[in-house]
Amino acid sequence: MRFTRTLPFYILWTVGCTCPSPNPDALNITSNFLQPHDPGRCLFRSILPSDTTVQALLCVFILMTIISLVINGCTLFSIGSSEDLSWQPRFALLKSLIVSDVLLIVTQGPTLTYCLLQKTTLPYGFWCVFQFFINTVCVFCTVLTITCMALERYVYVCQAIYYISILTRKRLYFIVGLTWCTSVFLSSTITVLLSLGHKSALLDKPIAGLLCEPDTLEAHLGFPRAAALFRKVVGLVVTLLCIFSYSFSYVCMYQKAQNAVQPFHQVNNRARTTVMFYCSMLLVQMLPIFLKIASDAVYELEGNMAMYPGSWRSTGTLHIMLLVMLQFPPCINPLIYGLRNKEVRAALPRLLFWRRENRH
Repeated sequence: MRFTRTLPFYILWTVGCTCPSPNPDALNITSNFLQPHDPGRCLFRSILPSDTTVQALLCVFILMTIISLVINGCTLFSIGSSEDLSWQPRFALLKSLIVSDVLLIVTQGPTLTYCLLQKTTLPYGFWCVFQFFINTVCVFCTVLTITCMALERYVYVCQAIYYISILTRKRLYFIVGLTWCTSVFLSSTITVLLSLGHKSALLDKPIAGLLCEPDTLEAHLGFPRAAALFRKVVGLVVTLLCIFSYSFSYVCMYQKAQNAVQPFHQVNNRARTTVMFYCSMLLVQMLPIFLKIASDAVYELEGNMAMYPGSWRSTGTLHIMLLVMLQFPPCINPLIYGLRNKEVRAALPRLLFWRRENRH
């Protein structure tokens, strides 16, 4: 039996063990058992039994949401306010990446904060499906945009003579539009396949997680096999495409710099540092996706092991780890591709002067 098939039984087992039937003699002590949110609170406690952990996670998610919005907002406004940066292809792609990150953090941050404050899991309904759809669109768009940004750097460094003729304004808009359209199409297909398991009786029932991430939603809907297979295959293909494109682009750029003659050894050293930096940052950015792919592979290959009670605690831990890791890319993306560049940092003071002039 697969893990996700057994998860609904685990949900019932958890609720039964964590929240036993109330003793008639104890009715004067508590009435929480009679409240409609009990299943969600019981599932929440099975994932996060410690109040200290809940408070720590609440602080972490709120802080990372604020940091992400501030950094992305400053980077986006600094690029948009500079005529010198707006037309450059790499910054046009960066603006698309920032929009994707902001959508992701706006849908995830408030949802996680609500669940942690209420100490309950997310109920299945319109917001759950909408949040799942938007998050899936943003993840696909982020990976595809990072792929395009790596290829853009390859053309800029290795095909510098043809850079302007290759990346024209029309082609740039087409690439950005194609990235978003592909992400929306893939996410719509996954959501439609998931809807095959929709039942009206499942509405407003709590899911086994703080977000509608793929595993929890698939388990809640009875694990539609077509949706799960399509999501895993497409996700793996898009991830491999990003890794191969990134590796190809930066290896070629490094080889280009390595061919420098004696007066340009400093360029060679700088190229080595740049390649190592961006490759290491790619690992950090893709860490949530790598974790998801690894967990999917484990569940597919060793699903029978998930029936042992000890694995349920690790499943909740894996869910929380994934939620925390999903908050990192929106925080570091503008630092990697935006504020690290001298042009963007130089535009920030001009943004402040522009605000002062508008006030006067």
